[in-house]
Amino acid sequence: MQRKITRKRTHPGELIREDYMKPLKLTVTSLAENLGVSRKTLSSIINERAGVTPDMALRLSRAFCTTPELWLNMQRGYDLWIAENKSAEWQSVVPLYTPSALAQEHA
Repeated sequence: MQRKITRKRTHPGELIREDYMKPLKLTVTSLAENLGVSRKTLSSIINERAGVTPDMALRLSRAFCTTPELWLNMQRGYDLWIAENKSAEWQSVVPLYTPSALAQEHA
């Protein structure tokens, strides 16, 4: 089992805003035009109200010479952290399968 990450993961929108837009002095409008998306779409991502889709990951990777996996993995990590910490309800799920039970069954 992996150790629990206690620090909130960084949303990809924060990385776009802080590490790319600010240093490159990009506006939402100029970056949206370059990416071929609406200003509203980009604004939702950089303000952390929407996530990065596979299509957007491809666009961002092209614009910033990164990989689509960077953006998708960052989004996945953020989404999982939010889901895990938003509610503990998922912990009430009863395990139906464990590798050790299967090993004992076949021994």
